[in-house]
Amino acid sequence: MYKILVAEDENIERKVLLKKLRTKYDGAALFYEAENGREALRKYREEAVKILILDIEMPGVTGLQAAAEIRKEDKDAVIIFLTAYDEFSYAKKAVSVHALDYLLKPYDEKELFLSVDTAMHYVDEIDQGKRRPLPVSGEETVIEEIKEPAKAGASFENASIINGQKLMMEYVEKNYMEDISVQDIAKALNYSEAYFCKLFKQHFGTNFVSFLSEYRISRAKELLSKTYVNIKDIGRSVGYPDSNYFAKVFKRITGKSPSEYRAEILDPH
Repeated sequence: MYKILVAEDENIERKVLLKKLRTKYDGAALFYEAENGREALRKYREEAVKILILDIEMPGVTGLQAAAEIRKEDKDAVIIFLTAYDEFSYAKKAVSVHALDYLLKPYDEKELFLSVDTAMHYVDEIDQGKRRPLPVSGEETVIEEIKEPAKAGASFENASIINGQKLMMEYVEKNYMEDISVQDIAKALNYSEAYFCKLFKQHFGTNFVSFLSEYRISRAKELLSKTYVNIKDIGRSVGYPDSNYFAKVFKRITGKSPSEYRAEILDPH
């Protein structure tokens, strides 16, 4: 049974989020809630929570401060941040705690559930000794946004946006079959994690974890519709070495299992 903590100071937002999660993961997870970072830390310690969904900005102890403390105590805890666009100037100055994902408000249910599915799979792999923990920052550092040259009007800005989007897409296309994370692509493109997630959603309209999942499944659909390659091998070829997890993500996105999808495409009658 997974243990998931939701920390959000806005009561209505917290209740709505918890309702969605409880409905979707009924019987698979226990849920806890906190209205600030201090309460989140207490419940994390009392309940040994492994998945934490934390609003970045909360009164008193913030979500970032709580996450930094949690990361010191547990290198394997899976952290998902909730944040608004206007909080990134604050987020970039924080301790790097290497979150699994950043959900930018407003996010949709697909983004939320794909992120939580990924978190659950991460916990499973840690428990089975299959995954190395995310690196932990040893000291407080100021994470700067990439320095841009002085802008020369709208034409420069448009070119910069197009180039950034192109580089992000190229990275996904070249590395989707590998075990890549927000940290990997942000580092490769010389962005802080939080700033990268802001730019990525501006470019693609969704968060990185959701985009990567949908891209992988689109490639899997191509292989399923054109070949009779073993479904497990197809999963491995698009970045899902765990066939059960591949089937779970595939069904989350398409509404069908890989075998059902293949049967419909190759034998429509």
